[in-house]
This record gives sequence, C-alpha cells and structure tokens, in this order.
Amino acid sequence: MDVSHIFDPLNDAQREAVAAPPGPLLVLAGAGSGKTRVLTHRIAWLIQGLQVSPLSIMAVTFTNKASREMRGRIEELLQLPSGGLWMGTFHGICHRLLRMHYEEAGLPESFEILDSDDQYRLVRRVLRELDLDEAYWPPRQLQWMINNHKEEARRPEHLPAGNDSQQQTLFRVYATYEELCRRFGLVDFAEILLRTLELFRNNQTIRETYQNRFEHVLVDEFQDTNTIQYHWIKLISAKHKNLFAVGDDDQSIYGWRGAKVENVLSFEKDFVNATVFRLEQNYRSTGNILNAANAVISHNSGRMGKELWTNEADGLPIRLYAASNEIDEARFVVDSIQGWVENGNRRDETAILYRSNAQSRVFEEQLLSRGIPYRVYGGLRFFERAEIKDALAYMRLIANRESDPAFERIVNLPTRGIGNKTLEVVRELARERQISMWQASIVTVNESGLSPRALSAVSRFLELITQIAADTADLELGEITDHVIKQSGLLDHYGKDRGEMAQARVENLEELVNATRNFIPDENEELDELSLFLAHAALEAGEGQAEEWEDCVQLMSLHSAKGLEFPLVFLCGLEEGLFPHQRSIEEDGRLEEERRLCYVGMTRAMQQLYICYAEIRRLYGKENYTQASRFLSEIPDEYVEEIRTSRISQTTFRGGSRSPANAGTTEGFKGLQPGKAVRHHKFGEGMVINFEGQGAHARIQVNFIDVGPKWLICAYANLEPI
Repeated sequence: MDVSHIFDPLNDAQREAVAAPPGPLLVLAGAGSGKTRVLTHRIAWLIQGLQVSPLSIMAVTFTNKASREMRGRIEELLQLPSGGLWMGTFHGICHRLLRMHYEEAGLPESFEILDSDDQYRLVRRVLRELDLDEAYWPPRQLQWMINNHKEEARRPEHLPAGNDSQQQTLFRVYATYEELCRRFGLVDFAEILLRTLELFRNNQTIRETYQNRFEHVLVDEFQDTNTIQYHWIKLISAKHKNLFAVGDDDQSIYGWRGAKVENVLSFEKDFVNATVFRLEQNYRSTGNILNAANAVISHNSGRMGKELWTNEADGLPIRLYAASNEIDEARFVVDSIQGWVENGNRRDETAILYRSNAQSRVFEEQLLSRGIPYRVYGGLRFFERAEIKDALAYMRLIANRESDPAFERIVNLPTRGIGNKTLEVVRELARERQISMWQASIVTVNESGLSPRALSAVSRFLELITQIAADTADLELGEITDHVIKQSGLLDHYGKDRGEMAQARVENLEELVNATRNFIPDENEELDELSLFLAHAALEAGEGQAEEWEDCVQLMSLHSAKGLEFPLVFLCGLEEGLFPHQRSIEEDGRLEEERRLCYVGMTRAMQQLYICYAEIRRLYGKENYTQASRFLSEIPDEYVEEIRTSRISQTTFRGGSRSPANAGTTEGFKGLQPGKAVRHHKFGEGMVINFEGQGAHARIQVNFIDVGPKWLICAYANLEPI
C-alpha cells in the first residue's frame, strides 16, 4: 500500500517521530512546530502503514475542538471514516467508560454530571447541613479544596484527621459532600477521572480488558496532564507500553489548575527504553522572535531543552516601548494598531496580551474612545450563560426528578412564591428521610407541612414539571427544548425586559433549540438523546470554544492565548510584580512557570512583536513606580529595537539604556526639563521627572513632595520654576 501521502507533508524530524517503532515515545514539540500534524499522521501510519486496527487505538486530547480537528484530519488522510477510534477528551472518554461500567464503578445507571456552578451550589448545601458560616468558610475555596484532593486521587478517608480543628472541619465538608453525591448519584468533573482510575485499579477484569484492547495510546498536550490523568495513562498503557505522548515542557503554564510539568520531565524514568524526539523547526514566527524566545526560556533549569529555529528570514526586531504609565501604554498600542489597519491589514490579526485581566480596562477605554471594535477573548461560553443553565436545569429535572441541583436552581425561577423558608422545610425533610428534594416536596404537599400560600406554590411547580414531562414524552430533542423554554416561563421571563442584554438572553434560549436540533449523539451510546445532550452540555461547559465575531482586535490573558497565533502581538505590562506576578516571585517553583508563560506569549507572534512596560502603573487602586521585568533583561540586545526611551527607563532598564531608534524629546517647555524643581498652586513643590511631546500641548510628569507623581499638560499646568 502506498503510504507516501502520510510522509510527504512532513519534515525530517516529523517523519522520524511518525514512523518510529512502537514503544514509549515522547515528542517534544516546540511552539509552532506542527504537533497536531505529527499526532494525526502517527495515527494514520499505525492504521495504514502498520495495519493496526482502529479499534485498538485510543487518542486523548484536552478539548473537544482539538478532538474534532484531529478526527477530520485523519479521515482526510485515510479517506475512511474514523468511527472505530476511541478519540476524545480525558473527561469525554472517562465519562463513556463510566456509562458502560456504571455498576462496577458503584454508580447508578442514571448518574448525573455536575458542572462547576452546580457543584458550587452543592458545596453551599453542605455548609448549611453542617451549620457553617459561608463568610468564614468560602464555598469557592472549599470547592477548590475538594477538586484538588480528587485530582491528586485523595478521598476523605485518605486525609489525616489530626488534631487541628480547621483540618477536621475541612475533612467533614469533603466527607459530607461525598455522601450527598453518593446519595443522589452526582458526579463532578474531577470525580469522572478519579472514579475511572479507581475502576481500573480495583477491577482486574475491566483493567485487563482495556489494557489488552488498546495497543496504542496517544496523548496530546502532554504537558497539561495532572496527577490523576498521568496515573490513568500509565495504567491503561501498562501492557503494550506503546504510549505516544506529544507536548512541550516549555509551554506548561497551567500549574495553578493541577498540570504537572514533572510528567514530561519524568517520562524517561517512568517508561524504560523511552525514545525522545524534538520538533524544533518553527513554521510560525520570524527568526528574531524565535531567538529572543529561546534566550528567555533558556534561563529555566527545569526543562528538557530544545532550540526553535526557522527557515524564514530574521524579520523585524522586537520593538520595546517604555511607557510613562498604563494610559500611555494603551495609547501607544492602539496607535500602532490603527497604523497597522491603515496599511491594509485586518484588526483580527492583532492581539493584546496581558498577565492580569485587570489590565484590559485601559485598552478597552482607548479602543472604545476611537470606535475600534474589539473582543475580550475568554468571556462566558454558551453553556455557561445563566439563561442556558436555567433551561438545561428544567430539562435535567424532567429527565431525572432526583436531581437536587436542578431542582434548587429552577424551583423559584421564574419567581413563583417559593422562598428560602419554604425550601428549608423541604431540605430538612430530605435530610431526615434521605430522599431527594422532589420527593420531599411531594411528601410536604401531601402532609400539608406548609402555609396555604407556600403549599399552593410548591404544588403548582410539581404540576408544571409533571405536565411538561408528559407533553414532551414522545417528542424529538429539539421539540422538547422548544416546549421547555416556552412552557417553563423562561422565554417570557427573560423577554419581558427591554434592552440588548434581555434580547441577547432570548436569542441564546432560541439558539439552544438549534443546538439540540443539530445534536448528533454517538451511535455507540445507549442512553436517550436528552440524557446524552445534557451530559454533552456539562462536558462542554468550561471549554474555550471560539465564536464567530466581526473583524476586531483581540484582547486576552496570556493563559487564554496558548494555542493561538497572530501576525501582530503586543505583550504588555512586563514589570516586576505584574509579570512575573508577585505571587510567583514569592512562591518556590512558580517563577519558571511565569517564564514559560512569557515564552508562550512571545511565540504567539508571527511577524511583529511589541513588548511594553510602564514606569508608573495604577493597578488595583494604587499608583507605583515599577521596575522592568527580569524577562526583558534576558533578551539579547541584538533582537530588540527600543522605540522610545524616557529618562526614567534609562536608569531602571537593565541598569542602563539601549540605543533608541526613535527617542522622545526632552527639550521641555519654557525650561521645564527633567530634574528641574517646580511649584504648583495646588500640589505644592516637586521635581520634573519626565517629559513627552513638544510645545504647549506636551505632557510633563512631576513628582510632588506631598501627593506623589502627576502627569500635567504644560500649557495649563502653570508650573513655577524654583
């Protein structure tokens, strides 16, 4: 069989990795080096070149978008459907396994997935049951604590009780949460992975079945795996040891949510006779950008090491802008973007990257003031929007009356006169009899345990859900959704208000109908369409799936930028305490992740990279003199062109100054040069420390003795030289 089409598009390093003999293989794929291509071509080679059955291949990704993209590429390469492949996200594949083996996993057949918001509600219920004050025991922190323990494969019984009262309370919260999940058949995101790992560890028959079946296991974005994912990967590939892991230790930037760069660094130790391939040819960025990024990341000691290179030209130097303050920084960035667009380029080819989301405000102000459309990338996704979660809660309660999270979310939405006191009566009965809140509501109504008004309200709600369920019993999924959003009152509830926000919510509900009508369940699944869609919605809820937008400037945090690329990139706020972040400077091991984050930001740029920092920045309500980021001092001078150097930057950046390509004027106005003592009628005495522009409309910065630094317009400042 001719397999030349598999190898023709590949470079030498990619071919070597794709055609490597089976075994434990680690592919260190640098930024822009074609890792997805290598992964998909490896699968194609296994199937066509080595005649491996698609049924014996499992490929794991981190997003459904990546999974769909890979599946499409494989089908194009092989000219065959890829239905036999087990390909999907960690959560998606583990969810499928739990549905198939729910009994062995100790779960009810109709177990329900909790998304983050519903998990938060359940944690709050735990606090009420334990009579704990939310002000002292913040639910979000407890939610993080529970998920963190699960991601490290720790159940409540694995935690040392100790004599510390606070630890004992945390133990009780976790244990009570687990008990409620068990009682009502609830599974949160972390539980999906932990329960699957336990299923494999504790059930030899199931473990050996899948170890025998999956001769080849492939993992994308290996550097983002956490402890429990790595344990599961090792377990499922233990027999054949044909693990093909693709990742980049230099792009491991999610340590704060459990990712372990150590999984990459320990690969050769954990897998005997492992082979490591390095993909270092970059197809994205110019030579100067890559050389600068290589120089920065080389300062990390905890890395396997590689050197990105390109066949392309060196390109433009990295342009460094030392802004006077954050407003000057934003003004410069937006000016540059306007120039880019005036030269015939698109706005959506530009990205403004920052370390902290709080930095976006000044950029948004500048863009708005000039009428430039923009998008803050990483806003709420479709299934995270409140109105969508409300509609899904109705659908979940129709599918499963035992769903307490769904019950609590919608029992009084739209408002129907069921207040907290009424709900507390129902909750208490549910606790006492260990039944669901739906069942407790029925008992309460039958036993007349409420006031006449509350009794009527609860009865109407029970009748509403029962009637909707009966009316939709024989309908298709799209028709069910349409009926639910209308008969529940949600459409009228969100449509009664005027304004764009209300209209957007109505449109979102209507779009949910389209989503269910277009939903195609996996043909291998045996559940009904409604249950499958609800599971699909829960799994999709937190994913960063891009939407269609107009031609607009992209604003995003550095973490959101991973995996993206833009011809023009502005990397902003390169200051000590901001980037690297102060917490990272103070915590052991975090500084190297910050440097990896800088590396990721730099390698998003294809043609031109600007790096900016401000000498004075007002952030979180405080105005501070700043020190240029240490990452700037790690970029060799030959790759940088400084396009403006103010007086302060000459003494704070790298202990000296670069040769400016376009230095700002410092002639002053009426003799008000930097270093000159002045007096202001309101602010008192001070010293000129910076000057921007020329003539009467130039801006002058004075550090006043009593009030600190202020920027003033020369023509109106009425400064008196001393």
